[in-house]
Amino acid sequence: MSIPNKYKLPVSIALCLLIGFLSGISTSDNISGWYSTLEKPIFNPPNWIFGPVWTFLYIFMGIALGKIWSSDISGKEKNKAIIVFGSQLVVNGIWSIFFFGMQNPLLAFIDIIILIILIVCTIKLFKPINRMAAWLLYPYLAWVSFATILNLSIILLNN
Repeated sequence: MSIPNKYKLPVSIALCLLIGFLSGISTSDNISGWYSTLEKPIFNPPNWIFGPVWTFLYIFMGIALGKIWSSDISGKEKNKAIIVFGSQLVVNGIWSIFFFGMQNPLLAFIDIIILIILIVCTIKLFKPINRMAAWLLYPYLAWVSFATILNLSIILLNN
């Protein structure tokens, strides 16, 4: 069964937002609990900023995926791009489980390094298929890069 192109964009956005919602479940209970007890760097943003930023990023990710999925290009390149995108989306969701759910910033740091590699690979795979889809992932890469520095800072400040 093939999904018509007109549904691919909304399905892609919904999928990305769903992953964000599910990863947020392990986050919400620990923001005012365990996370509030951690020493954080001076550049740590206020907690309220994370929800809106991630919502924006998940929407951009969904649009990017939708552009690739509905593109006229078919074959190995497109399939590989979608598989790598899916992989980074899973690794993204797991970060919250490691950091907040398991309260393990070191394991989360390892995960986020893998995430950055997968985002860069996704951008490279998306670019020949749809340049706009690749560009839509740069804010995500920037935010995850910042989150990596924040994650590492929390490890260093709390050991």
